[in-house]
Amino acid sequence: MNASAFVPPVGSWAVVFTSRRTGQEDDGYGAMAEAMVLLAAQQPGFIAVRSSRGADGFGLTVSYWDSLEAITAWRAELKHQAARDAGRARWYAQYELQVLRVERAYAWELADGPQDPRA
Repeated sequence: MNASAFVPPVGSWAVVFTSRRTGQEDDGYGAMAEAMVLLAAQQPGFIAVRSSRGADGFGLTVSYWDSLEAITAWRAELKHQAARDAGRARWYAQYELQVLRVERAYAWELADGPQDPRA
């Protein structure tokens, strides 16, 4: 995930995408994922995206949107559709997606890095 804390707006929508990669070579996956983040950021209603992938191939990406209509428009975006098709054909062994409403959100972040308890 990104290094700094992030709090999505209450009332916004989260698209939670979990996936398991096939374990094959990258074969363009990283470049496609980066291109999709850049494209999503240009879409009306986009708020933010957070993503992480473990060494075991399990990934979690959460994108935040201001409305269900914005999510629907993103799903219909032609380049995003092509990326989904490529994911099914080349990169994913399995994935799940949920669309959730943000009802409450908060964050905590240690200021100025680890503290020395002896100080």
